[in-house]
Amino acid sequence: MTKTKSRLRIACLALVVGGASWTGMIAPTHAAPSDEYTWKSVVTGGGGGFVPGIIFNETEKDLIYARTDIGGAYRWNPANESWIPLTDSVGWEDWNKNGVDALATDPVDPNRVYIATGTYTNSWDKHNGQIMRSTDKGNTWQTTKLPFKVGGNMPGRSMGERLTIDPNKNNILFFGARSGNGLWKSSDFGATWSKVSGFPNPGTYVQDPSNEYTSDIVGLAWITFDKKTGSSSKATQTIYVGVADKKQSVYRSTDGGTTWSAVAGQPTGYLPHHGVLSPDGNLYISYSDGAGPYDGTKGELWKLNTASGQWTNISPVASSSADNHFGYGGLTVDAQKPGTLMVATLNAWWPDETIYRSTDSGATWSPIWEFDGYPSRKLKYNLDISGAPWLTFNANPAPPEVSPKLGWMIGDLEIDPFNSDHMLYGTGATIYGSKNLTNWDKGDKLDISVAAKGIEETAILDLVSPPTGAPLVSAVGDVSGFRHDDLFKAPAKMLDNPTFTSSESIDYAELNPSFMARVGKADYKKDPNAKSIGFSNDGGANWYKANSEPSGTAGGGSIAVAANGNGLLWSTSDKGVFYSKTGGNSWTASTGIPANAKIASDRVNSNKYYAFAAGKIYVSVDGGASFTASTVTGLPSVGNADIGAVRGAEGDVWFAGGSEDGGPYGLWHSKDSGVTFTKLDHVQEADFVGFGKAAPNRTNATVFIVGKIDGTRGFYRSDDTGANWVRINDDKHQYARVTTIIGDPRVYGRAYLGTNGRGILVADRVGGDQPSTGQASITPTAATYGVANGNSDITVKLTLNGNTLDAIKQGSVTLSKGEDYTVSGETVILTNKYLSKLPKGETTLNFHFSTGNDALFTITVKGDTPSEPGTGEGALKVQSFNGNISATSNTISSKFKITNTGSSPVSLADVTLRYYYTINGEKSQNFFTDWSSIGTENVIANFKALTNAKPSADSYAEIGFKSAAGSLEPGQSVELQTRISKADWSNYTQTDDYSFNPTANSLQDSTKITAYLSGIKQWGIEP
Repeated sequence: MTKTKSRLRIACLALVVGGASWTGMIAPTHAAPSDEYTWKSVVTGGGGGFVPGIIFNETEKDLIYARTDIGGAYRWNPANESWIPLTDSVGWEDWNKNGVDALATDPVDPNRVYIATGTYTNSWDKHNGQIMRSTDKGNTWQTTKLPFKVGGNMPGRSMGERLTIDPNKNNILFFGARSGNGLWKSSDFGATWSKVSGFPNPGTYVQDPSNEYTSDIVGLAWITFDKKTGSSSKATQTIYVGVADKKQSVYRSTDGGTTWSAVAGQPTGYLPHHGVLSPDGNLYISYSDGAGPYDGTKGELWKLNTASGQWTNISPVASSSADNHFGYGGLTVDAQKPGTLMVATLNAWWPDETIYRSTDSGATWSPIWEFDGYPSRKLKYNLDISGAPWLTFNANPAPPEVSPKLGWMIGDLEIDPFNSDHMLYGTGATIYGSKNLTNWDKGDKLDISVAAKGIEETAILDLVSPPTGAPLVSAVGDVSGFRHDDLFKAPAKMLDNPTFTSSESIDYAELNPSFMARVGKADYKKDPNAKSIGFSNDGGANWYKANSEPSGTAGGGSIAVAANGNGLLWSTSDKGVFYSKTGGNSWTASTGIPANAKIASDRVNSNKYYAFAAGKIYVSVDGGASFTASTVTGLPSVGNADIGAVRGAEGDVWFAGGSEDGGPYGLWHSKDSGVTFTKLDHVQEADFVGFGKAAPNRTNATVFIVGKIDGTRGFYRSDDTGANWVRINDDKHQYARVTTIIGDPRVYGRAYLGTNGRGILVADRVGGDQPSTGQASITPTAATYGVANGNSDITVKLTLNGNTLDAIKQGSVTLSKGEDYTVSGETVILTNKYLSKLPKGETTLNFHFSTGNDALFTITVKGDTPSEPGTGEGALKVQSFNGNISATSNTISSKFKITNTGSSPVSLADVTLRYYYTINGEKSQNFFTDWSSIGTENVIANFKALTNAKPSADSYAEIGFKSAAGSLEPGQSVELQTRISKADWSNYTQTDDYSFNPTANSLQDSTKITAYLSGIKQWGIEP
């Protein structure tokens, strides 16, 4: 799969990883309203990426999972023979959860499934990996962070499975780690993990130490239980582990994993990719001399008789043969017929991969094809790619090659344990399957077809939606790109002539949308006359290569087409920026513009282009010949950058960008061709910006962004040039790190989203391209609660304008109708019962209507409220003690334990604690998390001053959690050890601090520390 590197954003709100600290205070924010949308995949039909693992449940028929390297996990839907995505809730912050390095489905309780996630073990991924567990077949997940990284897109990712469940006692799991971290075990259904100290070999193999991507230890490859050595509810005793080590690679434990030893007599010189134990007691192991999926030039297949200890080399093609130029990868045994097994070449490449089948435990083999008088080949299969016709890759090779191929990088191959005729195998581009596999044994041809419906795994590099012709044309990593005349039908072919491995950028002429240009990197070794730029005059249906290109360029970069199509601007990947006014017949270097600049064309004035580089905006008014730097300041100098111009409005330019590591970050807008830019202050972060059809009764284009507004990451739409925004996705539809967003000029509200491994998504408003019936409103928009209003109910009048009130929300919590509020006609009454639980200060409610924007209502709680929850009230309990009980100290050290005492799961992202104290001299302060059961990186904090200071409290630290912290089930707890200090390390006097407890030396109920759920107090008494 394309290795598009994503970098995690460091939260600017708060802080603490290890000893790092953050100083400052956080202003209150109000959540942007949302608009209800439906999200669907734009169909390729074939997936378009590497599928390194397919896992069948051993006890439930048709329960099948697939894991991908950067696109998450899927579950098979037998009703329509398609795959259901299971990780679309992975967000911008926790993007590495879409790299799935291993998957385990529980044979005892099939509702349970586990995935080991994390994308890279090198510097490309700052965060550690995690084990994610589900009790509903992957519909929802809980997460346990690991103290090391996991590599779903690293070398050796098709080895497996590294994560396995004891088939007799399913609370026990083992996980084989990378990077020298060894073997790990869980005894509580994956909730907690500990290292197996007795495992002797964490692996030694490194693919290539000179390259950062390939320089890490591959580690453990697979784990296999011998079910016969245990019984129901009694742990399996014999376990085998494969290790990426060419000297000793197979280990066995006969005491449930306590002690281990290398299996005697094992082969050496190779890496074990899969270890499959047959019901007849034979352990089959496929070997390659490389970790794969790309490398490996020799391989072997061995059989271990686990009863006698005898090893037998059963390789279909011996490693000593000149015909063996590959490693062995995918390996499977027919559970219905234990002597029947199959193995695939992992990376033979030419003329095709081969699958071998044996029905006598490996004594003899039948290849799925064989030469029949070179270059002719006899094929024992029919291959149907009608589900994804583009899998020909636009190739028409000479024999002995054929197109389409059986595949490449066949890292996993599986026979259905319930059906000997059903086979699935993963390739570098799709999943193939057969439903009449045993035809092979009868001398008849088996039928193989695309079995990847529902999997969309492409990495999207650019998208355009022109006003006429096909609604969508894409530039895609690894598979060139597509023109979609029908968003929900697989295209007949990739973008061709040139067929780039990866098309990197595409644009069209706004005033002549049939003309398009596209750039990538041509294969000059294969075709010395190739060009890295191509054109289309029919909206992307047919393409032709340019007659020339800038001298010496390897291509790539980005392309911008003049509004009328008579000019081109190309920011190459290596030689700078060039323009052409001759339809690409000649190119001239542009002046006044840095190399690798981000570029865009004005969508009205054909002589005008815009560019961005290193914090500066550049403008050309002579067709790209020369550029002048704008005097605009305050733009980001590093990080993401996306610049675009609005159709139909000359000089209307938008810029989104910034760095996760600090500096300016957000969205800027210019109405004067880049002479001046205005930053939209309420957009905290923006990475991509796009434009769509204007809203009904408006003339300005709709604006879409990928960004953060009011503290929430998401995809947003503005109908009024950025004055107001609505979030168009929810937490179930986040798609990890996305790569681009655009609108549709023909359908109001429609957005197209490009992702890094989850293909293209199309989002449409519920109700379609329809005008609102009118904006609903409320009166008043603010009220005070407390002694001043007699602690009474609050009444709010609605003006619905044909809408309905769908919900009232406080943050992510939906208020309970009938308990927290009542509705009569167009009157809402907020009840005293609800209001009395609010914390002092301001609380904002969102009145969410059927259409239009939410209405915001602010409640200010003043004075004494009629009830102050202490112990035994609400859904949370707090216990704590102070680690330092000195009267004066330069550090406030506290340990906290938060327990969910309610009956429903609680998202930790909605939980906050307040520790109250006197600051004893106003200074900026630092917060540290020394340890937390959910990982220090998931704890955040900020400092606030009490509006009405008390003798024992004029300040408090508000401690919360990131979304990656997961949730607390009823009865579960989270613990954390924290410190507070002043920037100058001056002392606090603790003895007069409200939350300080000098007598506790262990965790005790602490009513002077308050806990809140989405701002509603659940525990404690405020000072």
